[in-house]
Amino acid sequence: MTRQPPDLLPGTLDLLVLRILARETMHGYGIALRLKQLSSDVLQVGESSLYPALQRLLLNGYVDADWGASENNRRARYYTITKAGRKHLAAERAEFDQIVAAIQQVLQTA
Repeated sequence: MTRQPPDLLPGTLDLLVLRILARETMHGYGIALRLKQLSSDVLQVGESSLYPALQRLLLNGYVDADWGASENNRRARYYTITKAGRKHLAAERAEFDQIVAAIQQVLQTA
């Protein structure tokens, strides 16, 4: 039986994408690979989730995008976190940490 990757909590994908982009500019496929790598293959995000998240981040002004050539010389859209994106990342990270701590507290005491 093949195990399905876990579902992400709503809003978590945006947080993870911003965190990855805080380190370097990347194209969508690179972001997906980096997320998979950093999570030891636990978190795998498909195009149907990733690209709407990137579009949402773009529309909110949290990332910028420019066209360029990928490693295999194909045209790719590269995403860069903005100043507003860094601020949003910090706020979302603090809120996420608070939620995780509360969930852990319930799991440990229930």
